[in-house]
Amino acid sequence: MKKVILLAVFVLGTTFMYAQTLEELKAEQAPKKATIATLKAEVDAIQAKIDALPGWKIGAFGTIGGNISGFNNWYSKATPNSSAGNLGITVNGFANLMQDKYFWRNSANVNLSWVKIDDKDDDTDNDDFQSATDVFSISSLYGRKLSDKWAISALGEYRTTILDNFNDPGYLDLGVGATWTPINNLVVVIHPLNYNFVFSDLDAVYESSMGAKIVADYTTTLGAINLKSNLSAFQSYKSSDLSNWTWINSFGYTLWKGIGVGFELGLRSNKQEALGNAIIDTPSATFDSIDNDLQSYWLLGLNYSF
Repeated sequence: MKKVILLAVFVLGTTFMYAQTLEELKAEQAPKKATIATLKAEVDAIQAKIDALPGWKIGAFGTIGGNISGFNNWYSKATPNSSAGNLGITVNGFANLMQDKYFWRNSANVNLSWVKIDDKDDDTDNDDFQSATDVFSISSLYGRKLSDKWAISALGEYRTTILDNFNDPGYLDLGVGATWTPINNLVVVIHPLNYNFVFSDLDAVYESSMGAKIVADYTTTLGAINLKSNLSAFQSYKSSDLSNWTWINSFGYTLWKGIGVGFELGLRSNKQEALGNAIIDTPSATFDSIDNDLQSYWLLGLNYSF
C-alpha cells in the first residue's frame, strides 16, 4: 500500500512540475511572439514603400521537372484529348518599369512539356516522347498616367504555340484605350480600338478583325505563395465567331530554398481553333455546325521561384 501511495505522489508531483514548466514556457514565449508580429508588420510596411518607388520591378516563378497533366478539347495541340506523365517547364515572368508619369509593364507565360502520351482518341498510339503542353504568350503595355489609377495606354500581345505549328495559328493584338490599376497588383486593360491579327495556313477558317480587347492581370507574392491570374479576351466587332478568350491561373508554394509545389490551370474559348480542329476529320464543317467546347489544360509538379 505504501508503494502505491508513493507512486501516486510521484506521478502527481511530476504532472504538477510539467504543468508549471509548460505555463512558464508559454508565458516566456508570448512577448517574443508579439515582438515578432510587430517586426513583421514593420518589415511589410517598409517593403510596401520599396515597391512604390519608381524603377524596374522584375520577377519570375515556374514549375519544373516531372508532373502529371490532363487535356480536354485543347485544339491548338496535335492530341486535344489526352492524359500523361511528362517532363516540362512552366515560367511566368514580368519586368515592369514604374515611373511618376508613365508605366511600362511586360509579361510572359511559357508552358512546354514532352510526354509519353496516352491519346484517348487513338488506340494505336506509340510510347515515344511527344510535345504535350504548348503555350506561349508575351505582352507589353505602355501607359501615360492621367491619375494614380487611370492611364491612356497601348498594348501589344502575341500568343501562339512553339513546339507544334509555330504561328499556325498565331495571334497578335495591337490596340489603344485605357488602363485601370485599382491596386498595385491588379491591372485592367480596356481597349475599344484593337486589331486582332491572326496568322494561319487555313485562310478559310482563321480571319483577322477589329474589336475590343479586355485584359485583367493579378500578380502577387504573399509570403511563400506566388500567385498569377491572367484573363485576356478579344471581342470581334465583325462576328462573335472570331472572338476568343484565354484565362491562365498559376500558383506556387515555396517549401525550401525556392523549391516547392506548383499548379497551373488554363482555360480557353476559341471557335476558330475549334473549327480548325473539326475540319481535320470533317472537311465540310462550318462555324454553324460545330460546338465550341471549352479548352483546358492543367499542370501539377515541382515549383521554383526566383
